[in-house]
Amino acid sequence: MAQDLEYVVILHEAEEGGYWWEVPALPGAGSQGESTEETIANTRHSIQAVIEVMRERGDVIDPPKDIAGKVNVAA
Repeated sequence: MAQDLEYVVILHEAEEGGYWWEVPALPGAGSQGESTEETIANTRHSIQAVIEVMRERGDVIDPPKDIAGKVNVAA
């Protein structure tokens, strides 16, 4: 049975409108869309496609190790 993997994704507002996501642990994965919901759905498909290619090549797919957080500083 395949294990579920949870990846940290970072949302950015696109200058031209809409959003784009990046996946730090999987370079090449990520996507864009007009809404956050559309963008995350597209990014999920992108992650799945990258993992599928990695499996076909015989690459080891390690569990993600990224930790998301925020840091506050005085402005």
